[in-house]
Amino acid sequence: MEFTIEFEREADGRWIAEIPSLPGTMAYGTTPEQARAHAQALALRVVAERLEHEEAGSETLTITFRAA
Repeated sequence: MEFTIEFEREADGRWIAEIPSLPGTMAYGTTPEQARAHAQALALRVVAERLEHEEAGSETLTITFRAA
């Protein structure tokens, strides 16, 4: 699995990181790095939930994150 993280800066200075291919993985941070770390953590939780509920494939799992 490869996930692309998109960044945007809010008018108030906060950063948003989002992984569009995984709903629910939008996260804020005071820096792009902090927002990225929060979004990655959310993505791992979403993937774990899918695995737990057998909604993901049974193949060996490799996850890669890259900035857009």
